[in-house]
Amino acid sequence: MAVQASADPRVDAYIAGAAEFAQPVLTHLRQTMHQACPGVQETIKWGMPFFMHGGRNLAFMAAFKAHCGFGLVHGHAVLATGKEGEAMGQFGRLATLEDLPAQRMLLAHIRKAVALADSGVKPSRARMG
Repeated sequence: MAVQASADPRVDAYIAGAAEFAQPVLTHLRQTMHQACPGVQETIKWGMPFFMHGGRNLAFMAAFKAHCGFGLVHGHAVLATGKEGEAMGQFGRLATLEDLPAQRMLLAHIRKAVALADSGVKPSRARMG
């Protein structure tokens, strides 16, 4: 799936500058965000890619030396994985595509976050993970 017209070239640069292991993970997460939420807007905040919906933060992703992180800003209101303490976000340390949940589950989690945002539910301010 191609990334939508709302793609931010700074996110392209972020992915290109990430470690080789991280690039397919970040690319997959980005494509999945666009698939789950057509029209999602991309930006860079706090030095990492964020996905915006309705003018509000929806999700973020980041690459580190040995892993990636991905989180939905509604955190536990979307899901609790038990991996929140392993890395930034709810999905723990992501080093390969196999570390992600099944695609249908990932899409369902993102769509739940979109529904929460659309309903006006505010994310918890305690942590984004």
